Amino acid sequence: MSLFGRSSRSHLTFRPKKSATSGGKGLQLKKHIDTTLGSGNLREAVRLPIGEDLNEWLAVNTVDFFNQVSVLYGTLMEFCTAATCPIMSAGPKYEYRWADGVKVKKPVQVSAPKYVEYLMDWVETQLDDEAIFPQKIGAPFPPNFGEVIRTIFKRLFRVYAHIYHSHFQMVVKLKEEAHLSTCFKHFVLFTWEFSLIDRAELAPLKDLIEPIILRY
Repeated sequence: MSLFGRSSRSHLTFRPKKSATSGGKGLQLKKHIDTTLGSGNLREAVRLPIGEDLNEWLAVNTVDFFNQVSVLYGTLMEFCTAATCPIMSAGPKYEYRWADGVKVKKPVQVSAPKYVEYLMDWVETQLDDEAIFPQKIGAPFPPNFGEVIRTIFKRLFRVYAHIYHSHFQMVVKLKEEAHLSTCFKHFVLFTWEFSLIDRAELAPLKDLIEPIILRY
């Protein structure tokens, strides 16, 4: 069951869901997330639980948000194609070019579906790297863990920005608007709580984000 009720099209997710990291501790934190989200208190759901390690909390939530974006985009895959979305964008003012700093060092223009494919493959590689996301209880997180997390969240936000700008009418038609809205509110509040995305990066969805921050 999804955190926000099973999406009628969630079977279309284009990759398997990732499990919580950090062994038993990760699973405990995942249960805490599910419980607080189930109560409907989004602000409480994003706060670091008393006595818990910040990096552990960031790691478990990163996996959760990766899964949410994967499911959301999966519902729209057939409508987001190289023909309909030849450029990865968030409206006419914002274009996103792909670079991972390793295989692709100079940003290149790609279609939206190709960008999302590259992005999700890249995030999955980070999540599967135990030097970055340790699986054993007590294993240390790397010194640059915060930087990795911020890059992941910045890029996941771009998928939300593309969905809202290019596919929102289809989201409404599929009756997925409430699900998208709840996922996005949770994402925004978490990134705001831990200052994970620069304000300039949030500009494409500024009008959606400001009411969320003010209300919660």
